[in-house]
Amino acid sequence: MADKLWGIFCHSSSQGGRGPVTVMMEGELLSTREQVFTEISGLSLNPDLRSVSSAEMDPVLSSKPRFHFDLWLCFTIQNWILDVGQPVAMILLPAGWLPLNRPSISDYLHFLFAVSAPLLLLKMLERSPRKLPRLAIHLSIISVVMGTSFHLVADSITRRLLLIGYQLHLPVRENPLMQELRPPSLVDIFELLFYLDDSLGHLMWYVPLFLILFLFFSGAFCHRKQEEKIPPAGWMLLAPSTAYYWFLITEGQTFILFIFTVFAMTATVMHQRRRGLVPDSNGLFMLYSFYGALVLVAVWVAYLWNDAVLRRKHPGLIYVPQPRAVYTLHLQNKKT
Repeated sequence: MADKLWGIFCHSSSQGGRGPVTVMMEGELLSTREQVFTEISGLSLNPDLRSVSSAEMDPVLSSKPRFHFDLWLCFTIQNWILDVGQPVAMILLPAGWLPLNRPSISDYLHFLFAVSAPLLLLKMLERSPRKLPRLAIHLSIISVVMGTSFHLVADSITRRLLLIGYQLHLPVRENPLMQELRPPSLVDIFELLFYLDDSLGHLMWYVPLFLILFLFFSGAFCHRKQEEKIPPAGWMLLAPSTAYYWFLITEGQTFILFIFTVFAMTATVMHQRRRGLVPDSNGLFMLYSFYGALVLVAVWVAYLWNDAVLRRKHPGLIYVPQPRAVYTLHLQNKKT
């Protein structure tokens, strides 16, 4: 039977005609072509499928942007009460309330800050449209916890040194308190202490912080048609947020990290504008806070530019005096 069919097909082909097998094959090809065309047409005309594909291509823009007031409010309250409140409590509260060999009020605030800061950063990562790999998140949080722990121990000892005459506006070896230590090699131990506080601890805490802030900002964009403004509640938080970043730069000595973050944010805005995207309300809030803090730092540096004593502690091109050093130099003696 197969031989007969093959003979009929060959005979038809040799005669230029259309045998039954040829007709059958052409029919299958036509039906397959029509099925593919129908599927392609349905894909191009179905708005649901187009929206899914666009959401997969650009997940940052798949949801309508909204201002995260609760997140920024918690961030502001934590920073002002638990971080800025530490030196304020040391200055305002009497030193004799608690013995020197027990944690002070400032230390308890620092305890709470070391716990709440990683939790808030995790919440910010959850809200961010841009996602980090799980390993990077774990390493960032571990670094933050270790950095705040170094900072906690070193700051606790520094506060007690201030109570017995240590002067923050002077380098470690030039402090009269350190010059009286015996044996003199003990000064090396205190230099290690301040290294763990001002250098290593600050890097382990502030590098992940600015990276997470920049990651959150890089996803805070929307289409020009969806352009938003900062709500009134956001304007209320803008001033304390700006002032806190000023405190973070000056007291934490993070000017280099901060200025690189500002440059990266500005470059991101310029790049996204070419794609037709603009910062949403969260992005504008962060931009205004960072730019405002930069202005405050410039005013602060200009006001103290000719202070010869502070320049001995901050030699070199980058000169950003610490507020606590200014307090011990210019205000502490007037208070006493």
